[in-house]
Amino acid sequence: MVETTEKRYFIIDFDSTFTQVEGLDELANIALAAHPEQATIVAQIRKLTEQGMNGEITFGDALRQRIDLLKAKRSHIDELVTFLSGKITDSFERNKEFLESFAENIIIVSGGFKEFIVPIVSTFGIKPENVYANTFTFDSEDNITGIDEANVLASEGGKVTLVKSMNLDGHVSVIGDGFTDYQIKEAGLANRFYAFTENVHRKKVADKADFVINSLDEFLFYNQLPRGQSYPKSLIKILLLENVHPAAVEAFEREGFSVEFHKGAMDEDELIEKIKGVSIVGLRSKTNITKKVLENADRLIAIGAFCIGTNQIDLETATEKGIAVFNAPYSNTRSVVELAIGEIIMLIRGIFPKSVKMHNAEWDKSAVGSYEIRGKKLGLIGYGHIGTQLSVIGEAMGMEIYYYDSVDKMPLGNAKKCRTMQEVLEVSDVVSLHIDGRPENDDLIGAEEFAQMKNGVIFLNLARGKVVQIPALVDALKSGKIAGAGVDVFPEEPKTNNDAFESELVGFENVILTPHIGGSTEEAQEGIGLYVPERLLEYVNNGSTTGNVNIPEVQLPLLQNGHRLLHIHQNVPGIMAKLNNIFAKHHINVTGQYLKTNEKIGYVIVDIEEAYTKEFVQDIRGIEETIKFRMLF
Repeated sequence: MVETTEKRYFIIDFDSTFTQVEGLDELANIALAAHPEQATIVAQIRKLTEQGMNGEITFGDALRQRIDLLKAKRSHIDELVTFLSGKITDSFERNKEFLESFAENIIIVSGGFKEFIVPIVSTFGIKPENVYANTFTFDSEDNITGIDEANVLASEGGKVTLVKSMNLDGHVSVIGDGFTDYQIKEAGLANRFYAFTENVHRKKVADKADFVINSLDEFLFYNQLPRGQSYPKSLIKILLLENVHPAAVEAFEREGFSVEFHKGAMDEDELIEKIKGVSIVGLRSKTNITKKVLENADRLIAIGAFCIGTNQIDLETATEKGIAVFNAPYSNTRSVVELAIGEIIMLIRGIFPKSVKMHNAEWDKSAVGSYEIRGKKLGLIGYGHIGTQLSVIGEAMGMEIYYYDSVDKMPLGNAKKCRTMQEVLEVSDVVSLHIDGRPENDDLIGAEEFAQMKNGVIFLNLARGKVVQIPALVDALKSGKIAGAGVDVFPEEPKTNNDAFESELVGFENVILTPHIGGSTEEAQEGIGLYVPERLLEYVNNGSTTGNVNIPEVQLPLLQNGHRLLHIHQNVPGIMAKLNNIFAKHHINVTGQYLKTNEKIGYVIVDIEEAYTKEFVQDIRGIEETIKFRMLF
């Protein structure tokens, strides 16, 4: 953080800093749109740009060679300005207040051209006289012929010469992505050089920097200047495991977060190391968030389970630490149901053994042991989102539906509710499990339960691996008690696709084994990849806890013109009184207040007017029962 009473100056580059792109490169793209060799020439120009920005060739040489290749007219510049208006760097766009407030002190110094820079930056309140850049020369037909060679920025070391002539008396910060920006600091004309990497990361430039910043938000945060984010999102780490859908990665990166992605799962020791400094972790079903992991999660505020279940997460500890847990209770329901229907048909028809024979050149055209599903009794253990949808589809295909759930659930259609699980097992031709992975469901189906089923039953477990005793299932298959089984989940599963799968169920021709793919369709994974980040982003950006499984659920309006205080605390009497006393002590005007509690914790959200002090924040954090505290702009 810079602490100074000196006058402050901010020298900011334009191309790939203020805007996401290089203006001259894009001008070439526009001007050469109808040229048969457009792609080749533009690629040459982009290469020259990179060489100049990295200091591999002189900037002046790079500039002149690009102009020679350009073949542009004045009218193309107008098109470029329109294009660049939609390519403002995200963090500059959201920090317009800073740019306008400090317009007197902001100096644009660019090797680009005033003709397209001034129209862009002036919309942010930056004065044209504070823009220093090259200018084009034109012929009588408005063709660009070159650059104004008298302009100091057209010569080698132009930025250094220019800034030296300004005699800036104060603290000077340079923000840019190119080597010529660094040279201003190297020449002793700036106090700090910030390598700006939001749009492009040039290692040679970053290695020279005092600070590498991923956004303007970071610069403003470090220097305690007005900003559009209370805490820069680029400093917030997101850890995504188990090959979650690319849509999730895109959602977080689009918001400006720092995302680390891993295809595989992690064991406890790996995760303990990786989770340090992480604010959000996303996972599927193979990574366990244990108490020990959570005790080492020094910055964790939320967990996203990109699946239905959350039994892989220690919810009790997460709640005690004020860490919100979100899941995707509906997104893969249809995919699991379709797999169940497909497997029921394949097993009840005996398709797999016949397919194996065909692959071995054996023709076995026979109806023996092959049945329709119409008229058969489908027994569902678990009548939640998946169970109810399977109930509806199964009935539509002519099956009779029986179900048991530990929670009282209303039957859909003609489904029949049973008082005990045994009633379902005794009557069903097909038994399908759709229960969660809570500890009390471990080993729910064993030898006793298989004995209660009909002889020749079809059995499916697409729920959780630990709910079925595998040796008991193997015995039931060998005895013929079970005519066919479909198993998608296992007590022990490989962490990655490169690890071997081992099970006693391997080798049965009447058993369909699938690698935990019940929800693994493109549609389901994309849906989960969009749904879970949406909930997490609502929580991080706005404080809303809709869709979480362990924190009091609050749907909040968008924050307007103020600050939002998010306070998670132990649910004990007197917390609101303590908070209100602090508001009164610091003369803070409250514009909105929301409170929800559960048996363990309370979640209070307070919207306040813009002015507050560090002492106010310290007093809030100092409340003894505080678990988690955040401030949002």
